[in-house]
Amino acid sequence: MDDNHLGEFLRARRAGLRPQDVNMASHGLRRVAGLRREEVAVLAGVNADYYTRLEQGRERHPSPQVLDALGRALRLDPEARAHLHRLAGVSPAGRDSLHATERVGPALRQLMDGYAHTPAFVMSRTLDVLAANALADALYAPFTPADNLARMIFLDPAGREFYQEWDRAAQAVVADLRQAHGFDPEHPRLRRLVDTLTEHSAVFRRLWAEHSVRGKTQDAKRLLHPDVGTLSLTYQSFDVRDAPGQQLVIYHAEPGSPSAHALGLLGSLHAGERRQGASDSAGN
Repeated sequence: MDDNHLGEFLRARRAGLRPQDVNMASHGLRRVAGLRREEVAVLAGVNADYYTRLEQGRERHPSPQVLDALGRALRLDPEARAHLHRLAGVSPAGRDSLHATERVGPALRQLMDGYAHTPAFVMSRTLDVLAANALADALYAPFTPADNLARMIFLDPAGREFYQEWDRAAQAVVADLRQAHGFDPEHPRLRRLVDTLTEHSAVFRRLWAEHSVRGKTQDAKRLLHPDVGTLSLTYQSFDVRDAPGQQLVIYHAEPGSPSAHALGLLGSLHAGERRQGASDSAGN
């Protein structure tokens, strides 16, 4: 099995750059997209044969200094540079970060439940939803099940309508998974998820091949919920210190906005459904 993850990443990022992107003159007919290997080697100040061996997987132990030079040559942002170091096995973060416990502690669950007016949930690096408060359950009710953000976007029929900026959401999810891939490319859960998405989604296959890397921090979302209509939300994500690899994600609507009112209505509808369900169960 080909496990040349470092080489694959270098090739993909090289293919995404043009000579003009790096202030380099273009000479001769180009048979492939992007920079030539020799051009990357010049930009990074390394031997062209050595760089070729890195891409081909015949050299797998570049120094941190070489990785820094390649990061600059390929115009990688800080997250992509950290990913490059992890793929080469020299990141101080190590590989344990992907192997987070899937158990969400009671204190964190209590904290999420305290956010009665905003959706909050905890997810793993592989984007599995590990726990959610009542409003997050209501928000993601169109999905069956609301178990993994990548599966929900690419494989659940509700995804295309729910995410109003679907292309943007899809790109962000794949970039999240690429970051997880850098921590441990052979992690069983990650491999099963990527295999499933690759098999069933041509869009995922294309985006996965681009090797874009970006973690979840903060962003805006436009969502369409069948019960309350359009929601314009922002989110913030926070690392869970006592469970490395877990992230707490909290959505927020501008106070007094139509989206804030819609979230309030969604919470009321969901609470009513839960009370009705409990009443029906008691009656039986």
